[in-house]
Amino acid sequence: MMASESNQPDTILLTEAADWLVRMQSGSWTAAEQLLLEQWQARSASHAAAWARAQSVLHAFGRLPARAGHDVLDTLGRQDRRRALRRLGLTMLAAPVVWAGWRQLPWDSWSADFSTATGERKTVALPDGSQLALNTGSAVKVAFSAGERRLHLVAGEILVTTAREHAPVYRPFIVQTPQANIRALGTRFSVRLDDDDTLVAVFEHAVEVQPHGGIDATRLDAGQQARFGADGLRQSVGKAAPTLASWQQGMLAVQDMPVGRFVAELARYRRGWLRCDPDIAGLRISGVFPLDDIDASLAMMARTLPVRVRQRTRYWLTVEPA
Repeated sequence: MMASESNQPDTILLTEAADWLVRMQSGSWTAAEQLLLEQWQARSASHAAAWARAQSVLHAFGRLPARAGHDVLDTLGRQDRRRALRRLGLTMLAAPVVWAGWRQLPWDSWSADFSTATGERKTVALPDGSQLALNTGSAVKVAFSAGERRLHLVAGEILVTTAREHAPVYRPFIVQTPQANIRALGTRFSVRLDDDDTLVAVFEHAVEVQPHGGIDATRLDAGQQARFGADGLRQSVGKAAPTLASWQQGMLAVQDMPVGRFVAELARYRRGWLRCDPDIAGLRISGVFPLDDIDASLAMMARTLPVRVRQRTRYWLTVEPA
């Protein structure tokens, strides 16, 4: 007996749906193309499901309302629009739990110059020779001009190692976040976005942090870190652990960290949902854990603490009392 047709779109149909989206957003959509699209959708329930998913992802730019997804694309240049739609197509090809995670990123992550998916890290060279390392789930726009070298951190966490400026006129190196501008003073530093604040840590030389609220700038020297909101310091200047950027080497180094926070850190690198039971969130953990194998890190934790990892599905894990 022949199996009934599934309503779940396959990879080929999702690819075709992504192609239709690119054509629709190109600016030269015709009535004839609209008719062809409708005929394509009517071929089967799977064709219709593929198009429905395509529209859902398109509308999901940064948790904006449905119509706003189209409005966002209208504000992008042709090259940025194509780049955003190309990423949208790749996202649709992922399992639902994966592309659902992408929906939580700000819409402009889709048109960033450099980005990483969940669990991915990369290092790239900037036009001036500076090095930019991106942690998991990060997105950066590059805006170098004759007057400045600016990075817009849209999501996630980066580690910057600035190069000596060789332009005839010195251009300041600035990392911009929704809360502040971080100006490098010949340095190596990290910047991380957490909800509505920015965490800055300096490993070499110094930076100057200017919150967007217009208050005085704060200087951070090597070995210091601080958390900023647009209205100024959210957390006083403190000591930056040298292991804070250990993620660049694929390791998470922790010292007496609450298990709840530890699990939340690991969750940044694993697709799906990873939760910690509140009953054991206050336990403490120390050690060095691999970021390229989160399941192995969880197993290491379970061997040293009175906890267990309960796996409901491949993408749904809970750390709970043993």
